[in-house]
Amino acid sequence: MDTNGSDPIVDIRHLSFGYGERLVLDDISLSVPRGKVTALMGASGGGKTTVLRLIGGQQRAQRGELLVNGADVAKMDPAALYAARRRMGVLFQFGALFTDLNVFENVAFPLREHTDLSEPLIRDIVLMKLGAVGLRGARDLMPSEVSGGMARRVALARAIALDPELVMYDEPFAGLDPISLGTSARLIRQLNDAMGLTSIVVSHDLDETFRIADQVIILANGKIAAQGAPGDVRHSDDPLVRQFVNALPEGPVHFHYPGPTIEQDFGAVPRRKTR
Repeated sequence: MDTNGSDPIVDIRHLSFGYGERLVLDDISLSVPRGKVTALMGASGGGKTTVLRLIGGQQRAQRGELLVNGADVAKMDPAALYAARRRMGVLFQFGALFTDLNVFENVAFPLREHTDLSEPLIRDIVLMKLGAVGLRGARDLMPSEVSGGMARRVALARAIALDPELVMYDEPFAGLDPISLGTSARLIRQLNDAMGLTSIVVSHDLDETFRIADQVIILANGKIAAQGAPGDVRHSDDPLVRQFVNALPEGPVHFHYPGPTIEQDFGAVPRRKTR
């Protein structure tokens, strides 16, 4: 493996995937550089979370390749996939903490599930991870006793408990107040750099995401609409990218989902007679 970070940790080549007859990703190719923060953005339903599921092996591509550390995820047997997942961390939407476990036990869970470490060593690792997100003092609290922003930080501590190479964030800023949002964004950037991680952030928050990302990829209509440095993407001339970046109501992304016409649904409206 190239330790200089020049090889991508994730390499997607001409990948297509759909649910039933609905094609979500249509012949996309992209790479995630090692050691960087890559933002995956686009309108709702554009396939961002689907990309995360494909990387983690929950879904399998119908066409193309998805390589993680040079190995095709679709061709991994269960043992290889389990080993690959052990090197990934995931922060789910809204944290997804176990509600019947306290903060300490939530972070300890992957260590107990995937390792044979002693309890004293697990304790030290959990407290270090909680310390990294500023919540070592909250170890005994239950999820119901912490705020939304704190819960997201606990989930982040759990995601990095096994010292993964790759951390995937699915809408890490959703529902957070501006202070918690800014704190979470800075924490993602700081942990990525301090721990030598590679991060993929799925988000709709333009300002914070553009601020922490090294690379921005915008998905739309099953294709990659833009890919590059945040500044380059922000100033793209592509109509779809301009609509997304500037939050324009009119553009290539329509308000109405495609469907029958008004006449087809309700029939022709009779015209009133005039005298």
